Amino acid sequence: MKIAIDASRAFLHERTGIEEYSYQLIKNMRESLKDYNVTLFLRSNTKENVDFQLPENWKVKELWAPKYWTYVRLSLALFLGRYDRLFVPSHIVPPFHPKRTVVTVHGLEYEMTPEAFSDFEIHRMRRGIKNSCKWAKYIICVSNNTKKDLMELYDIPREKIRVIYEGKNLPTIVSNSVTTKIINSFGLEFGSYLIFVGRLETRKNIINILQAYEMLREHFKIREKLVLVGKEGHGWEEIQQKIDEHFFRDDIIITGFVSDEEKGALMRGASVFVFPTLYEGFGLPVLESQELGVPVVTSNSSSLKEVAGESALLVDPQKPSEIAKAINELLTNEELTREIIQKGIDNLDRFDWKRAGELTSRVILAGHNK
Repeated sequence: MKIAIDASRAFLHERTGIEEYSYQLIKNMRESLKDYNVTLFLRSNTKENVDFQLPENWKVKELWAPKYWTYVRLSLALFLGRYDRLFVPSHIVPPFHPKRTVVTVHGLEYEMTPEAFSDFEIHRMRRGIKNSCKWAKYIICVSNNTKKDLMELYDIPREKIRVIYEGKNLPTIVSNSVTTKIINSFGLEFGSYLIFVGRLETRKNIINILQAYEMLREHFKIREKLVLVGKEGHGWEEIQQKIDEHFFRDDIIITGFVSDEEKGALMRGASVFVFPTLYEGFGLPVLESQELGVPVVTSNSSSLKEVAGESALLVDPQKPSEIAKAINELLTNEELTREIIQKGIDNLDRFDWKRAGELTSRVILAGHNK
């Protein structure tokens, strides 16, 4: 049996949510698919980023296309190769595909927060994901929340959907001295700041985080700085203006995209991880923070409530006052903070990439008698 995997996003130089998911799943499906002929389809000039050993009957093919890589170039490769199965870890199934195609849908952000997307983006993603759900034999959702959204908004049959949680990413942990050096290079001290990690865009609720921070400084009289880690995204101009107008703008640190070592050090040194985003298909940064023993404030909506459960302080993301109050509780109540940190560590047991890889392989192989 010949299995194709769309690995176009798994080996990019800079990986965020879906890229990291693709990378980790492929890495953790090697054992369960080692006896099958598997082809990883990559974008051109990314083969050198494959940094783990592949099974003997696995191979890598780079495909070049100026645009329409999925719809045209991958479709052509699948047609010529006559593959029996296809796994797409990132939303979009190509028009030509095997009957036994499995696709992962991470979330419907564009439906839930349309103000954060252009009309063109909404139309493109809505059409692409609806087609993918129609064409695929099975759909993997990374949370029950995404499953619910697909069933309610797109009328996808329940029996077509499988929910498989993502694993926890082990943050890159460097020595204490290197951690201190990295933190100091950003003008910070260990335990002296709040941190957000993610794309800096409106749907990540950065505006309300900034408002909550102002309340924390003015009403609760905290002295911690606010560190925003990530690339600029949709709505950055508005966010930048709010920062420029912020009374405590000198204590708001924008790092841009950072290396894994820098991200791990910055998260490890934070007093509180702040992640009250408007919508998430899953929310890996919550688990990363818990792995580092940092207490979390996150949203009581979308998949975040499902992922965090009682291991974080949950807030209404639309209410900056709630965000501020929860952060202040963790800054001032040592007993509560220790409890949340321990619950966060215990919560990690629910999420494992090896298990996710094995379960995903079973879905890909469903109906096949070896």
